[in-house]
Amino acid sequence: MKKKPFAFRISESTYQSLKRKAKRGHVTMTEFLERAITDKDIVVVDGVQELINELKAIGRNLNQLTTLANMDRINIVYLSETKAQLSDIYEKLSALCQVNR
Repeated sequence: MKKKPFAFRISESTYQSLKRKAKRGHVTMTEFLERAITDKDIVVVDGVQELINELKAIGRNLNQLTTLANMDRINIVYLSETKAQLSDIYEKLSALCQVNR
């Protein structure tokens, strides 16, 4: 639980820069500043959101297929395209991890 307020003054340009960096890191400005001050790593990996969106879409499609199968509306599903998409996402994630090491 955070109980101690802390305030300081900065220029508008510095404020906007901090705001952009926090947004880019998908964290609040408070969390961004805490990590920066305490020497915790702040890692931003470009391109991850696109992969997350692809994985969510695949997950939604699999859930729909599962629902249809449980309702006996479909009997056979070919997932070779889904497997190829997941392999592609895995390759992209692996490449991103190598770049950020």
